Amino acid sequence: MARSHSNPAVNGGEMSFWDHLDVLRGALFRSLFAVLSLSVIFLCCKKALFGAVLAPAMPDFIVYRLLGLDFSMQLINIDVSAQFFIHLKMSVLAGAVLAFPYIIYELWRFIAPALYENERRAVGKAFGMSSVLFYVGTAVGYFIVLPVCLMFFMNYSVSDDVSNTISLGSYISMFISMVFLIGLVFEFPAVIAVLSHFGIVSRDMLRNYRRHACIAVLLVSAVITPSDPVSMFALALPLYGLYEFSIFVCK
Repeated sequence: MARSHSNPAVNGGEMSFWDHLDVLRGALFRSLFAVLSLSVIFLCCKKALFGAVLAPAMPDFIVYRLLGLDFSMQLINIDVSAQFFIHLKMSVLAGAVLAFPYIIYELWRFIAPALYENERRAVGKAFGMSSVLFYVGTAVGYFIVLPVCLMFFMNYSVSDDVSNTISLGSYISMFISMVFLIGLVFEFPAVIAVLSHFGIVSRDMLRNYRRHACIAVLLVSAVITPSDPVSMFALALPLYGLYEFSIFVCK
């Protein structure tokens, strides 16, 4: 049974490669427009944007206050143009984060017509779950992993004669790794749900590979974090929890 994207211009017939390409191009253009529109808003709201981005570096961050921790760090800029380009980068990144559900929606609109009805329901649930997982992942990175990393590195020194003075660029690089990349990693259960529906993976298969999953989780954590034991395990625990959750959602 042939499956194709529904398009009035094709009069209900089979769509050609170029027709599919036009549909994909439209989805990409609308997604890009959404990201750029939100990025312009964040460019105009610099104070609010960096109030959130720099909050984990401040002593009054909610995590430190709740735990009663005395933490502070001083950020400096050592590059003439760094602050301007960091503003651009973080505005685009924040626009992409906020537009993520719409990007997923456009991707779903492109894929859905090529699926059978039973496939559409199952894959639709996975796509709906992906946005929630992405924001849960960014929250874990922002409120748990990033503060743990900052406290560890700010309190670590090879000598009392060497003080830690952190550049803005270094902090932003860690922020992106700890927040945005962890959000993407949290998409794993949604991917597993789709693969499970198409019979590529099964619940028994995931159970049998638990030991391998532990090693893989530690490796992924070491890549995302700067590989110190504290931050690595702070990330590894929720990631392994994702693996167990993937077993639960797997058919």
